Amino acid sequence: MTKGSQRTNPRQMLPSPARSGGVGGRGLIRKVLVANRGEIACRIMRTCAAMGIATVAVFSDADASALHVRAADEAVRIGPAPVMDSYLNISTLIAAAQRSDADAIHPGYGFLAENAGFAAACQDAGLTFIGPEPGVIARMGSKREAKLLMAAAGVPVVPGYEGEDQSDERFIAAAHDIGYPVMVKASAGGGGKGMRVVAGEQELPEALAAARHEAKAAFGDDTLILEKVITEARHVEFQIFGDSHGNIIHLGERECSIQRRHQKIIEETPSTALTPELRERMGAAAIIVGRQLNYTNAGTVEFILDAAHNFYFLEVNTRLQVEHPITELVTGLDLVRWQLLVAQGYPLPLKQEEITFGGHAVEARLYAEDPAHNFLPATGPVALWHAPDGENVRVDAGIQTGDVVSPFYDPLLAKISAWGEDRAEALRRLDRALATTVLLGVRNNSAFLRRILLHPAHLAGDISTAFIERHAETLQDERVSNSQRAIAALAVAIQRHRCSQAYGRSTATYRWRNNPQRPIIERFEPALELRLRPLSVNHYEALVVDTADASDVNAGGAQSLAIIVHTPPDDEPADRAAMTNLALEVDGHLVRVSLAEVAPGEWWAHLNGTTQVMHWRSPLPEPSASSPLASRTASASTASDNHRQAKGAITAPMPGVIVAMLVAPGQTVAAGEPLLILSAMKMEQTLRAPHDGIVSQVYYQAGEQVTASAVLLELADG
Repeated sequence: MTKGSQRTNPRQMLPSPARSGGVGGRGLIRKVLVANRGEIACRIMRTCAAMGIATVAVFSDADASALHVRAADEAVRIGPAPVMDSYLNISTLIAAAQRSDADAIHPGYGFLAENAGFAAACQDAGLTFIGPEPGVIARMGSKREAKLLMAAAGVPVVPGYEGEDQSDERFIAAAHDIGYPVMVKASAGGGGKGMRVVAGEQELPEALAAARHEAKAAFGDDTLILEKVITEARHVEFQIFGDSHGNIIHLGERECSIQRRHQKIIEETPSTALTPELRERMGAAAIIVGRQLNYTNAGTVEFILDAAHNFYFLEVNTRLQVEHPITELVTGLDLVRWQLLVAQGYPLPLKQEEITFGGHAVEARLYAEDPAHNFLPATGPVALWHAPDGENVRVDAGIQTGDVVSPFYDPLLAKISAWGEDRAEALRRLDRALATTVLLGVRNNSAFLRRILLHPAHLAGDISTAFIERHAETLQDERVSNSQRAIAALAVAIQRHRCSQAYGRSTATYRWRNNPQRPIIERFEPALELRLRPLSVNHYEALVVDTADASDVNAGGAQSLAIIVHTPPDDEPADRAAMTNLALEVDGHLVRVSLAEVAPGEWWAHLNGTTQVMHWRSPLPEPSASSPLASRTASASTASDNHRQAKGAITAPMPGVIVAMLVAPGQTVAAGEPLLILSAMKMEQTLRAPHDGIVSQVYYQAGEQVTASAVLLELADG
């Protein structure tokens, strides 16, 4: 089974049914422009290639060398990195399709996938839009309209407020009637954008302002609704499919309750919460929703399930979902293939009674983010990427070694899914897949995902949308044993020594030694010291496999024998210390280590399912503050910084764009008062005053791009 395989379910892919009269009523699709990027663009292109359909990628300046560009038959540059100038520019996308002679556009998910104007523009240009009709997208693009329509059809909806009066006063009154806690939600869009949980009336005005900002930036529409927060809720959705011949079916449910920032990170099917009777009722409700809309193509009906097993309609996502792979794994179907068939006018390949389900599937979303710091998006180089492999493991990835994760786009890097005969087998396979996933250079949530999967409550199926908050203390435990740290440091030290021997480097990093018989001392932060003494290889010839190196290691006072039993293959440049896979035998224990030198002295090591960052310390004395070298270094540092790091500096926790600067110089603020709103990677964050004070300096204004740790403003004591 290959990493890029569309499925790993043992059952065979169902063929498309025989057709008479040629192609469907809408004409043959020969070439598809994929109006998206990353893993979903790559995934769509795989099915297109299997069906004999040519593909066109689009790319911004930031994505010129991206994996999806390489995967397509041809590609068109569509503008600068910011999404408004590239992936959200409708006229540019239509022009790219016409220039490349494409006859259809697949929007993927996110970006313009649920934009009725884009779907209509495609049709006006004579292009087939691979998705539902523009009118359906428009109706479901408004959560307000959707709830009113479904309530009228008898589908239960979450209590809330969907009125036209958008004033703060009306929302405050409505929240009082509904009862706290309430959820502020953007009427347009999805993906957790423009959503805030409000515990009490004093928090509501600020939550409304923040949600409006985020909704306007993400969807171009700042209309809001209120919903009652259902505690201990589960998020269960049904995949529906319709065609232009009046057929509508569902392909089962997906449990999506494991969320952070109202965004899913682990999904599974079937749900552990649904009985056969409840599954039948919810599936029937999903079909009612589809029939109310005369729905065509792929869509998802989302429900909230309370502790008493009452379910409520949330919304319809009028597109393919991020988590569609697990539905493919248990049904043996290719949903993108179905999308392409329906878009050409064919009826659905199967009827409801012909759909069968087998086994259990779980998906984990690999994000560039830091779970230890409120899941802040992370940026940085992809110094080393090795996708996992294994039976019934599927990887949908949009990255490759050498990429750079930028602040311009969603931090989702890959989706890793596993299928099993039952839930326990699927979870076990997915945990091993995550343990063998190597992503070095950019912080990510791989270890956090594993802690969720193996948490006793998750194993027992005791989950809800509050799972991460409820178990935050245990899930955030990132302790690494001293032995693991020592082995990681040992791998770095040996690799550094081998490079210096092989290439005779005489730098602060790879230094010349006038007494090679003395122990090599390697120091790392946090405090760790290794002493290595090279030994005769011939002395240990019987223990060494395909190697020319062996070292006697003193780590923390304990003597250990470490032998390199694997060297990089011939096609991997040996002088690239930033890309190395080693196997070390330490006291008879063979350990495989992946290494990457991400920056001078900053080494990332992956071993035994964990990733560690090791900071190598130079053996040379650091210059004193008064030395010429220190002065030159300080001058260069000052020149490269935008602003001085003052005592009261408020710095950017991530690179991004200033959405709103809420204060001005001379303004007095109280502790906790919002100072500015920063947006990055489709996430907005409000920075607040850490203490009472006076704003002394403001360095940026709305619309300006900032780097991580840039000083945004200074707050003097009041």
